[in-house]
Amino acid sequence: MNLPFSKNIIRWILISAAFLLVALILWNTNTFFKNFKQEERTKMEILASAYKNASGISNLDADFSLENKIIQSNSNIPMIYTTENNVIKGWANLDVEDTHTSYNDLPDKDRMYLSNQLAEMQKENNQLAVTYESLKGPVTDYIYYRNSDLLYKLRYYPLALLLILFLFGVVIYLVFKSTKVAEQNKLWAGMAKETAHQIGTPLSSLLGWVEILRMDNTDENTVMEIEKDIERLNTIANRFSKIGSVPKLTRHNIVLETKKSFDYYSSRSSKLIDYHFDTNEDEKIYAMINQQLFSWVIENLVKNAIDAMEGKGTLRIKVFSKDGKYVQVQVTDTGKGIPKNQYRKVFEPGFTTKRRGWGLGLSLTKRIMEDYHDGKIIVEKSEVGVGTTMSVLLKEL
Repeated sequence: MNLPFSKNIIRWILISAAFLLVALILWNTNTFFKNFKQEERTKMEILASAYKNASGISNLDADFSLENKIIQSNSNIPMIYTTENNVIKGWANLDVEDTHTSYNDLPDKDRMYLSNQLAEMQKENNQLAVTYESLKGPVTDYIYYRNSDLLYKLRYYPLALLLILFLFGVVIYLVFKSTKVAEQNKLWAGMAKETAHQIGTPLSSLLGWVEILRMDNTDENTVMEIEKDIERLNTIANRFSKIGSVPKLTRHNIVLETKKSFDYYSSRSSKLIDYHFDTNEDEKIYAMINQQLFSWVIENLVKNAIDAMEGKGTLRIKVFSKDGKYVQVQVTDTGKGIPKNQYRKVFEPGFTTKRRGWGLGLSLTKRIMEDYHDGKIIVEKSEVGVGTTMSVLLKEL
């Protein structure tokens, strides 16, 4: 049996055990509820017998202390004692202060309250007859009652239990999910580092071949372009090697670093795009960054802008100081734009509007800025069919 299959079996066993446990608890609670309800019914039957024995004209000299004690012992079951014509004669455990006052002497609100309670009791439980002899012959009164507050609470106990189990299940699911995501992140980080390590070997070989080309008097411009691409590959390898670890941040001129990344992509991308760097190259605005990762951020934004314009339009980058506290880098394109309801979704892993794409560029950019640089990246503004402005913010030094 392989490991994944074994894990699935264990998972389903745990889920089945959890459902079985819930079913047993619900069944046990339901049984307890029925037994408790029957006990209350038995108490009310004893109470009805006590009323029967204590009423009427028979046995006037008998001792009714036991019956009175039974009647007074009812301290938790709400009940109303009525005549055969539903005229209220007495009540107990209801929100009426004076139980010794006759029904007709009560305030209107209390009489209305008792009438409403009587209607509820008639629907909830069958009445108990109290038949005794009077001067006019046999008389039948009735006792109506409803479930005690404790029984009501017990009725909702399974719902509360299910809610607790549901919340517990959600917490377990989130824990498992976060653990799985952490494992996946660790796997991707390991793959990235291994990729960087594997790229390093052919890069060293390529540098040797460049020297051979120079010795063979190959055109210097050609050699320089090859060197640039090798340097580019080396930069990519360095970026991948930093994934999953805390990169070292140093103080750099953001205008200069942004211009480098901008120039690299603009010289190798569509010539139908008008590229504009709207900041004076001599201006100096400093922040703490990791050069390789920051250049990755700018290149991702530039590449996304070019893709959004489908290789034709205007792309602008502007770097400026915002309130002397932050460095802001704006990347503006004249592409297809982003609907407002997708401003946050574009940073989610896997979200893409391109036919061919992994949807990792902006999510990786967001992680680099927020997790490694304590910065921020946002969709500053966008209009469908007009264009988009993305902004990167860093603490200025």
